[in-house]
Amino acid sequence: MINAPTNAGSAEVTAIDTQARGPLLLLLGSGVVWLVVSGILALITSIQLHSPHFFADCSWFTFGRSQALRETTFVYGWAANAGLAIALWVMGRLGGYPLRALNWTVVGTLFWNTAIAAGLIGIATGDMTSFSLLQMPRYVQPLLVVAYASIGISGVLAWSGRKTDGTYASQWYGIAALFLFPWLLCAAQAVLLWWPVRGTVQAIAAGWYTQGVWSLWLSPLALVGAYYIVPKVAGRVLPSYDSAPLGFWTLIFVGAWTGGRHLIGGPVPAWIATMAVVSAGLLVFHYLVVALNFRIVFSASGNAIKFIRTGLIAYFLVGAFEFITSFRAIAVGTQFTFVASAIEQLGIYGGISMMFFGAMYFMVPRLTGRAWAYPGMVTGHRVVVTLGIALSIAALTYAGITQGEGLLDPKSSFAQIFGAVSVPLLINSGAQLLLLSANLLLLVNFLRSACESCCAATPATAESLFRQASKLEAHAS
Repeated sequence: MINAPTNAGSAEVTAIDTQARGPLLLLLGSGVVWLVVSGILALITSIQLHSPHFFADCSWFTFGRSQALRETTFVYGWAANAGLAIALWVMGRLGGYPLRALNWTVVGTLFWNTAIAAGLIGIATGDMTSFSLLQMPRYVQPLLVVAYASIGISGVLAWSGRKTDGTYASQWYGIAALFLFPWLLCAAQAVLLWWPVRGTVQAIAAGWYTQGVWSLWLSPLALVGAYYIVPKVAGRVLPSYDSAPLGFWTLIFVGAWTGGRHLIGGPVPAWIATMAVVSAGLLVFHYLVVALNFRIVFSASGNAIKFIRTGLIAYFLVGAFEFITSFRAIAVGTQFTFVASAIEQLGIYGGISMMFFGAMYFMVPRLTGRAWAYPGMVTGHRVVVTLGIALSIAALTYAGITQGEGLLDPKSSFAQIFGAVSVPLLINSGAQLLLLSANLLLLVNFLRSACESCCAATPATAESLFRQASKLEAHAS
């Protein structure tokens, strides 16, 4: 049962928030800084697609290395830091006790980001692997496992020491993300880097890991905040909540099996691609359950909800597009084109990141006890980032369709294909500039809000913003 605040969209400030303020703000701040860095790298790689001479004389920023740097900073820098902060905060609130072992969280955060920085240096200097999402040097990656475990201790303790016997969807997704990612990373390192398997099995393992990062780690981290915040803001229980366990277990058991869709037409057994098509179809059930649960998002208001609403729409769309493009007849014209980049942009930026943004805008005022320093920047960030995502997806989709048609036409030369897609790729560069500008607004707003919180002993605006809780209590997601 939901403990609804007096105003929809507001929530109590508890000792759970104030006691965890420093470690969680450190995680969020690290994530936002990496987000801006990844935006700069995304702009560089986007320009290089239509202007190959850009940074051509700088070996650190050739296209292959810049792309690996962008991917690493976005997934492991931005998404990991922000997602873990949101998951720990929600797990603590639903557990009903202040988070424990926060010193381990701080140490883990420092080591996690140090490992990322070392990995980026390795990538830039050419000491990188050839596997997507595993490009960092192999001697750096074990440190990621240890650092992640250190950060996740607080979440595990919040789960095991919760006040109530019942659990909620936010907790399921949170604990799944905390446990499944180390398993994915260790397994991928073992079979791809330390004791590498041979032949096409490497491609199968790499596809499994890439899909697992999306389905078993990033998606659960994003849904943690959505399942907690939407009913809080709406002030009522999620509809069709009884079906939420079915959606959860479908994602956990089926999600990683769709990785074979990346290997359609490749030198792998045909049943692997076929299983991926079947799994993608089964995974549609998960997206339908999530859509039924969150249909109330359209009747709620507030900046946080607007971000989450956009993120959920993108999340549903990426599930549909992944299913459609997994069919061989369609994949033949989209698999190795910019359509794949558009779907990736829709998923990790339009879906995951927008839900993270919404959770941050709900979470930070409750950690700091005061409103965002620049409320106008919140709206500005939402408008500009939404425009940038939409423009990038549209440009990449058009470029990908044009590119696919040209590649299937034996009369078309690569020069003709490049000329046909150069304009949409130029538009995509403009979209990346918009995204970078939007995220700079977020960085400035976050730094100012965090500094005001650290400098003020007692937040003067806290009581006017939030209802103060008389005791710690667990809340339904």
